[in-house]
Amino acid sequence: MTIADILTIYEGSNGDATKALYAELEKHGPIGIVALNLFRANKNSARAKVYRGGIRGKGSYRAMAYDRKQWAIDNLVDVLTAHAEALGIVWGWRIDEKQEFHRNVLYVEAPTGQISFHVRDRGKGPDYAKEWDGVRGASPQRACSFCAKVLEGVMV
Repeated sequence: MTIADILTIYEGSNGDATKALYAELEKHGPIGIVALNLFRANKNSARAKVYRGGIRGKGSYRAMAYDRKQWAIDNLVDVLTAHAEALGIVWGWRIDEKQEFHRNVLYVEAPTGQISFHVRDRGKGPDYAKEWDGVRGASPQRACSFCAKVLEGVMV
């Protein structure tokens, strides 16, 4: 699967293609699970920003997407807690003083670049000693590139 294929899945709404990507990433063990959850959290975050409407009794599509983003981040934190050191991945939490509500930021130093997520509540894990790299909007591309490298066998 190429980076173009992965970007198409990221930008699209094909549930079967997304599930197939996740299944392929899972085959690569902890590094694949890191990539899967970086992809999933980015995709859900992007969707939440554009969704409108909802399901009576369940809530808004936006809220459901943000819940899935948080679930993916929780999964990501779990796999990083267990495997980041062995994988050589630096990660952790910082506060974004410029944000009023979603001030907690999870940073992951993927081999394709820094990936970050703003959330309301800080999760478990270490503090992050580095600064934000200042590149706005790069996380989705970096997550998709990371997935491609995992699938190519470059990331082990």
